[in-house]
Amino acid sequence: MDHDPADHETPPSFWSSRYAIGLVVVGAVAAYFLLTEHLAHVVGALPYLLLLACPLMHVFMHHGHGGHGGHHRHSDAPPASRRKGDPS
Repeated sequence: MDHDPADHETPPSFWSSRYAIGLVVVGAVAAYFLLTEHLAHVVGALPYLLLLACPLMHVFMHHGHGGHGGHHRHSDAPPASRRKGDPS
């Protein structure tokens, strides 16, 4: 007997199951209670988090210092010092 791959049903994804809906609801309730009970701590830390965000954004968005050179070449040709047959 030949088995057609179209006959097999794919299992439903986790996020469309009842367990996922329950997990999202429990997570939302937990987040609500964490925010309402600890709002003073979060608001007190906001200035420090803002100051910490600046160097973190610089490191992760610029990939550290010294990583800017050589990324934007204007032509597809290799540099003159690396061409084949160049007597250098």
